[in-house]
Amino acid sequence: MKRAYHRWHSPSLDRDMELLVFGHGGTPVVVFPSSKGRFYEWEDFGMVGALRRQLDEGNNTLVCVDSVDAESFYNDHAHPAIRVARHQQYESYVAHEVVPFARHLTGHDFAIATGASFGGYHAANLYFKYPGLFGKLISLSGAFDISQFLDGYYDDAAKASNPAHFIQELSPEAVAALAGGRVVLTTGEYDPCRQANDYLAGQLARYGLPVTLDITEGFGHDWPWWRYLIQKHIV
Repeated sequence: MKRAYHRWHSPSLDRDMELLVFGHGGTPVVVFPSSKGRFYEWEDFGMVGALRRQLDEGNNTLVCVDSVDAESFYNDHAHPAIRVARHQQYESYVAHEVVPFARHLTGHDFAIATGASFGGYHAANLYFKYPGLFGKLISLSGAFDISQFLDGYYDDAAKASNPAHFIQELSPEAVAALAGGRVVLTTGEYDPCRQANDYLAGQLARYGLPVTLDITEGFGHDWPWWRYLIQKHIV
Protein backbone atom coordinates (compact mmCIF):
# COMPACT_ATOMS: atom_id res chain seq x y z
CA MET A 1 0.00 0.00 0.00
CA LYS A 2 1.37 3.38 -0.97
CA ARG A 3 1.80 5.74 2.01
CA ALA A 4 2.92 9.35 1.75
CA TYR A 5 3.43 12.13 4.29
CA HIS A 6 2.71 15.74 3.35
CA ARG A 7 3.23 18.99 5.21
CA TRP A 8 2.76 22.60 4.17
CA HIS A 9 2.24 26.01 5.71
CA SER A 10 -1.49 26.69 5.62
CA PRO A 11 -2.42 30.28 4.69
CA SER A 12 -5.85 29.68 6.21
CA LEU A 13 -4.49 28.67 9.63
CA ASP A 14 -1.11 30.44 9.47
CA ARG A 15 0.72 27.36 10.65
CA ASP A 16 2.11 24.13 9.27
CA MET A 17 -0.40 21.33 8.79
CA GLU A 18 0.37 17.65 8.28
CA LEU A 19 -1.53 14.86 6.56
CA LEU A 20 -1.11 11.28 5.40
CA VAL A 21 -2.14 9.86 2.04
CA PHE A 22 -2.82 6.16 1.54
CA GLY A 23 -3.41 4.60 -1.88
CA HIS A 24 -2.47 5.33 -5.46
CA GLY A 25 -5.69 6.19 -7.30
CA GLY A 26 -9.46 6.28 -7.39
CA THR A 27 -11.91 8.46 -5.53
CA PRO A 28 -10.31 10.66 -2.87
CA VAL A 29 -11.65 10.25 0.67
CA VAL A 30 -10.94 13.12 3.06
CA VAL A 31 -10.72 11.64 6.57
CA PHE A 32 -11.30 13.72 9.70
CA PRO A 33 -10.00 12.43 13.06
CA SER A 34 -12.14 12.25 16.19
CA SER A 35 -11.99 14.84 19.00
CA LYS A 36 -8.52 16.42 19.15
CA GLY A 37 -7.27 13.50 17.06
CA ARG A 38 -4.25 13.53 14.78
CA PHE A 39 -3.72 12.78 11.11
CA TYR A 40 -2.35 9.31 11.92
CA GLU A 41 -5.39 8.24 13.98
CA TRP A 42 -7.01 6.13 11.27
CA GLU A 43 -3.75 4.29 10.68
CA ASP A 44 -3.25 3.66 14.40
CA PHE A 45 -6.80 2.33 14.93
CA GLY A 46 -6.87 -0.03 11.97
CA MET A 47 -9.20 1.97 9.73
CA VAL A 48 -6.62 2.17 6.95
CA GLY A 49 -6.00 -1.56 7.24
CA ALA A 50 -9.74 -2.21 7.02
CA LEU A 51 -9.70 -0.51 3.60
CA ARG A 52 -6.55 -2.21 2.31
CA ARG A 53 -8.35 -3.90 -0.60
CA GLN A 54 -9.88 -0.61 -1.76
CA LEU A 55 -6.51 1.08 -1.55
CA ASP A 56 -4.44 -1.71 -3.11
CA GLU A 57 -6.85 -1.99 -6.04
CA GLY A 58 -6.75 1.76 -6.69
CA ASN A 59 -10.41 2.34 -5.91
CA ASN A 60 -9.82 4.99 -3.27
CA THR A 61 -7.15 7.28 -1.88
CA LEU A 62 -7.38 8.28 1.77
CA VAL A 63 -6.32 11.82 2.65
CA CYS A 64 -6.11 11.84 6.45
CA VAL A 65 -6.05 15.39 7.78
CA ASP A 66 -5.00 16.74 11.16
CA SER A 67 -7.34 18.60 13.52
CA VAL A 68 -7.14 21.92 15.33
CA ASP A 69 -9.87 21.02 17.82
CA ALA A 70 -7.60 21.88 20.75
CA GLU A 71 -7.29 25.40 19.30
CA SER A 72 -10.98 25.76 18.50
CA PHE A 73 -13.94 24.11 20.21
CA TYR A 74 -11.88 22.42 22.92
CA ASN A 75 -9.90 25.55 23.77
CA ASP A 76 -11.52 26.42 27.09
CA HIS A 77 -9.10 29.29 27.67
CA ALA A 78 -10.35 31.25 24.63
CA HIS A 79 -13.57 33.21 24.28
CA PRO A 80 -16.19 31.17 22.40
CA ALA A 81 -16.11 33.64 19.51
CA ILE A 82 -12.39 32.95 19.13
CA ARG A 83 -13.05 29.22 19.19
CA VAL A 84 -15.57 29.56 16.35
CA ALA A 85 -13.25 31.81 14.35
CA ARG A 86 -10.40 29.32 14.63
CA HIS A 87 -12.68 26.52 13.55
CA GLN A 88 -13.79 28.49 10.51
CA GLN A 89 -10.16 28.96 9.54
CA TYR A 90 -9.92 25.17 9.66
CA GLU A 91 -12.97 24.91 7.40
CA SER A 92 -11.19 27.18 4.93
CA TYR A 93 -8.06 25.05 5.13
CA VAL A 94 -9.99 21.92 4.21
CA ALA A 95 -12.21 23.51 1.55
CA HIS A 96 -9.55 25.62 -0.17
CA GLU A 97 -6.36 23.66 0.43
CA VAL A 98 -6.99 19.98 1.22
CA VAL A 99 -9.82 19.23 -1.21
CA PRO A 100 -8.04 20.87 -4.20
CA PHE A 101 -4.90 18.95 -3.20
CA ALA A 102 -6.86 15.67 -3.11
CA ARG A 103 -8.48 16.35 -6.46
CA HIS A 104 -5.18 17.23 -8.10
CA LEU A 105 -3.46 14.21 -6.55
CA THR A 106 -6.04 11.72 -7.80
CA GLY A 107 -7.38 13.43 -10.91
CA HIS A 108 -10.93 13.02 -9.57
CA ASP A 109 -13.29 15.91 -8.83
CA PHE A 110 -15.71 13.70 -6.89
CA ALA A 111 -14.60 13.37 -3.28
CA ILE A 112 -15.94 11.69 -0.15
CA ALA A 113 -15.93 13.16 3.35
CA THR A 114 -15.80 10.86 6.34
CA GLY A 115 -14.94 10.74 10.02
CA ALA A 116 -15.93 9.08 13.27
CA SER A 117 -17.50 10.77 16.28
CA PHE A 118 -16.35 14.43 16.21
CA GLY A 119 -14.75 13.64 12.88
CA GLY A 120 -18.28 12.85 11.72
CA TYR A 121 -19.24 16.38 12.71
CA HIS A 122 -16.42 17.88 10.65
CA ALA A 123 -17.32 15.77 7.63
CA ALA A 124 -21.04 16.57 7.85
CA ASN A 125 -20.52 20.25 8.55
CA LEU A 126 -18.41 20.76 5.44
CA TYR A 127 -20.60 18.52 3.29
CA PHE A 128 -23.72 20.56 4.04
CA LYS A 129 -22.09 23.97 4.45
CA TYR A 130 -20.33 23.80 1.08
CA PRO A 131 -22.74 21.94 -1.23
CA GLY A 132 -20.80 20.35 -4.06
CA LEU A 133 -17.47 20.29 -2.23
CA PHE A 134 -18.02 16.59 -1.58
CA GLY A 135 -20.19 14.16 -3.49
CA LYS A 136 -20.67 11.73 -0.61
CA LEU A 137 -20.73 11.85 3.18
CA ILE A 138 -20.06 8.87 5.45
CA SER A 139 -20.52 9.98 9.05
CA LEU A 140 -19.64 7.31 11.59
CA SER A 141 -21.46 8.01 14.87
CA GLY A 142 -21.29 11.73 14.27
CA ALA A 143 -22.46 14.40 16.70
CA PHE A 144 -23.59 17.56 14.95
CA ASP A 145 -24.43 20.24 17.54
CA ILE A 146 -21.43 22.39 18.51
CA SER A 147 -23.37 24.71 20.81
CA GLN A 148 -22.27 22.53 23.75
CA PHE A 149 -18.71 23.82 23.26
CA LEU A 150 -19.61 27.52 23.48
CA ASP A 151 -20.54 28.05 27.14
CA GLY A 152 -23.92 29.53 26.26
CA TYR A 153 -22.49 31.91 23.64
CA TYR A 154 -24.13 31.75 20.23
CA ASP A 155 -24.09 34.07 17.21
CA ASP A 156 -24.49 33.89 13.44
CA ALA A 157 -20.94 32.62 12.97
CA ALA A 158 -21.57 29.75 15.38
CA LYS A 159 -24.84 28.93 13.66
CA ALA A 160 -23.06 28.85 10.28
CA SER A 161 -20.84 26.02 11.55
CA ASN A 162 -23.57 24.15 13.38
CA PRO A 163 -25.31 21.70 11.03
CA ALA A 164 -27.78 20.75 13.76
CA HIS A 165 -29.09 24.32 13.39
CA PHE A 166 -28.45 25.50 9.84
CA ILE A 167 -29.81 22.26 8.37
CA GLN A 168 -33.25 23.57 9.32
CA GLU A 169 -32.90 26.50 6.91
CA LEU A 170 -31.22 25.23 3.75
CA SER A 171 -31.78 27.46 0.75
CA PRO A 172 -33.46 26.05 -2.37
CA GLU A 173 -30.11 26.41 -4.13
CA ALA A 174 -28.36 24.37 -1.44
CA VAL A 175 -31.02 21.67 -1.56
CA ALA A 176 -30.67 21.45 -5.33
CA ALA A 177 -26.88 21.19 -5.08
CA LEU A 178 -27.14 18.46 -2.44
CA ALA A 179 -29.77 16.44 -4.29
CA GLY A 180 -27.21 14.57 -6.38
CA GLY A 181 -25.05 13.58 -3.42
CA ARG A 182 -25.11 10.58 -1.14
CA VAL A 183 -25.42 10.81 2.63
CA VAL A 184 -24.71 7.86 4.92
CA LEU A 185 -25.26 8.32 8.65
CA THR A 186 -24.24 5.40 10.85
CA THR A 187 -25.01 4.96 14.52
CA GLY A 188 -25.54 2.16 17.01
CA GLU A 189 -28.65 1.05 18.85
CA TYR A 190 -27.21 2.44 22.08
CA ASP A 191 -24.85 4.99 20.59
CA PRO A 192 -24.85 8.28 22.56
CA CYS A 193 -25.05 10.02 19.18
CA ARG A 194 -28.05 8.07 17.91
CA GLN A 195 -30.55 10.85 18.59
CA ALA A 196 -28.39 13.33 16.68
CA ASN A 197 -28.34 11.00 13.66
CA ASP A 198 -32.07 10.32 13.82
CA TYR A 199 -32.67 14.07 13.88
CA LEU A 200 -30.36 14.87 10.97
CA ALA A 201 -31.84 12.06 8.86
CA GLY A 202 -35.31 13.42 9.55
CA GLN A 203 -34.32 16.91 8.49
CA LEU A 204 -32.87 15.64 5.22
CA ALA A 205 -35.99 13.60 4.53
CA ARG A 206 -38.03 16.77 5.05
CA TYR A 207 -36.23 18.29 2.05
CA GLY A 208 -36.61 15.10 0.03
CA LEU A 209 -32.85 14.58 0.09
CA PRO A 210 -31.63 10.97 -0.09
CA VAL A 211 -30.14 9.63 3.12
CA THR A 212 -29.11 6.21 4.42
CA LEU A 213 -29.47 5.84 8.17
CA ASP A 214 -27.64 2.68 9.23
CA ILE A 215 -28.37 1.66 12.83
CA THR A 216 -26.16 -1.24 13.88
CA GLU A 217 -26.66 -3.63 16.76
CA GLY A 218 -25.06 -2.81 20.07
CA PHE A 219 -23.22 0.27 21.29
CA GLY A 220 -21.83 1.20 17.89
CA HIS A 221 -19.57 4.05 19.05
CA ASP A 222 -16.09 2.55 18.86
CA TRP A 223 -13.44 1.49 16.39
CA PRO A 224 -14.53 -2.15 15.84
CA TRP A 225 -17.92 -0.93 14.57
CA TRP A 226 -16.36 1.86 12.54
CA ARG A 227 -13.92 -0.49 10.82
CA TYR A 228 -16.85 -2.66 9.72
CA LEU A 229 -19.03 0.29 8.69
CA ILE A 230 -16.41 2.08 6.60
CA GLN A 231 -15.87 -1.13 4.65
CA LYS A 232 -19.62 -1.44 4.18
CA HIS A 233 -20.28 2.08 2.96
CA ILE A 234 -17.12 3.14 1.11
CA VAL A 235 -18.45 1.78 -2.19
